[in-house]
Amino acid sequence: MQLKIGKDYSFYSLLEGQADVAKRAAQSFREAAIDFSRVEEFATKIQQLEHEGDELTHRLQNHVSSSFITPIDKEDLRELSQTLDDITDAIEAVVARAKLYRINSTRPDVIPLADLIVKITEKVWQAVGMLRSGFHSANLTSALTDIHTLENDSDALYRSALADLFFEPGVEPLTVIKWKEIYDRMEIAIDSCEDIAKIIGTISVKYA
Repeated sequence: MQLKIGKDYSFYSLLEGQADVAKRAAQSFREAAIDFSRVEEFATKIQQLEHEGDELTHRLQNHVSSSFITPIDKEDLRELSQTLDDITDAIEAVVARAKLYRINSTRPDVIPLADLIVKITEKVWQAVGMLRSGFHSANLTSALTDIHTLENDSDALYRSALADLFFEPGVEPLTVIKWKEIYDRMEIAIDSCEDIAKIIGTISVKYA
């Protein structure tokens, strides 16, 4: 079954805009993760992206409220929009905490996680862009599968990063607290990407 809005593609455009903001935030975070000495610069940049994402979220929510007919259930649209916003919010929170905690150098296991955040947000962007053509294309199914795979990969990286942090010889307790929160926020961003895949999968079943 093909789900389309007819001539009104504004819902899709707004969702695609949110996915693009999340992808750009992930790319900026990847740059920051290489060397946190520039964290203030990237914190400002990602905060601006977060504001851009918020504006798109509000526009979509308002459009849903003012529309009598929507392509899918209004609650599904709201959930997709809010979860896309959650991705950007989580990425912004990572950099904001790095700035707050005055972290000016990275750890070796941050880069692989940052790379994964870039990859998974790119897959989310691709998946959201395919919604214009319906919820049952092979390419969309492949993108959703890739998102789940990347999330599983992140679990292993996250656990390894925490183990290295906790058992690092001579590590200060305050350092552990700071970095654990940063790792946790990175994991939240990745989990939110998987949530998008789950939401789209549920909608696909609903409209099968």
